[in-house]
Amino acid sequence: MIEPVVPVSWLREHREEVIVADVRWYLDGRSGRAAYDGGHLPGAIFVELEEALSGHADETTGRHPLPTPEAFAAALSALGIGDDATVIAYDDEGGVIAARLVWMLRALGRDAAILDGGIAAWDGPLETEATVLPAAAATAAPWPDELLAAIDELATTDAVIVDARNGDRYRGENEPVDPRAGHVPGAVSVPCRENLDGSGRLLPRDELRRRFEAAGVTADRPVLSYCGSGVTATHNLLTLEYAGLGRGRLYPGSWSQYSRAAGRPVETGDRR
Repeated sequence: MIEPVVPVSWLREHREEVIVADVRWYLDGRSGRAAYDGGHLPGAIFVELEEALSGHADETTGRHPLPTPEAFAAALSALGIGDDATVIAYDDEGGVIAARLVWMLRALGRDAAILDGGIAAWDGPLETEATVLPAAAATAAPWPDELLAAIDELATTDAVIVDARNGDRYRGENEPVDPRAGHVPGAVSVPCRENLDGSGRLLPRDELRRRFEAAGVTADRPVLSYCGSGVTATHNLLTLEYAGLGRGRLYPGSWSQYSRAAGRPVETGDRR
């Protein structure tokens, strides 16, 4: 399996062997499709997060539950992503959104990586004409239990629970979309956007390791990652893998599920 993050130089060398996917999406409601239509990497397809990478959401699931294996396979097939495809995904936020597609594919044992630095790292011309690939054969496969965590595990797990949201949301100072502010008791704040430097590229591996180790993460201690709705949490998981600290597990429901669950305790402020 390829590295979970690749530079533009790698993409240029292997461009004819991979599918490039634009996975722009915005919490504030802006259109990722409009951003794609305004300019995207040459030959990139557009992947709509809420259609292809999420299942049916309700008050019990969180905002972006994983789709069923059958629905995900159908979405991949329609996008032209077959079982043997290698996918390089990008966005305009350093990969924190594109990570969702990459994590989902890698969880199923398929080759996929984030483009380091995203669209800003591309030093060539952009295209505005949409790319549509012919349908491809994609097989439905179950989500691996060993890579997922459920809400009931949060109170009993011995894993390091890592919150990927920005610090103000973790501390409960700001909550733009979910009904309660704060974080899962015992969780540590490791904002995924702080995995990046000023250009939107990942920090060096040794800096990433120090950053996670400061939060109590080690190669021999399990990690459980969550965010607002199970999207940017995948960026922390891919970063952990890239830094040599193992794979960790995703809590797909994340804060959007937890904060709606009556009786679940909530903490605010910094963890002491």
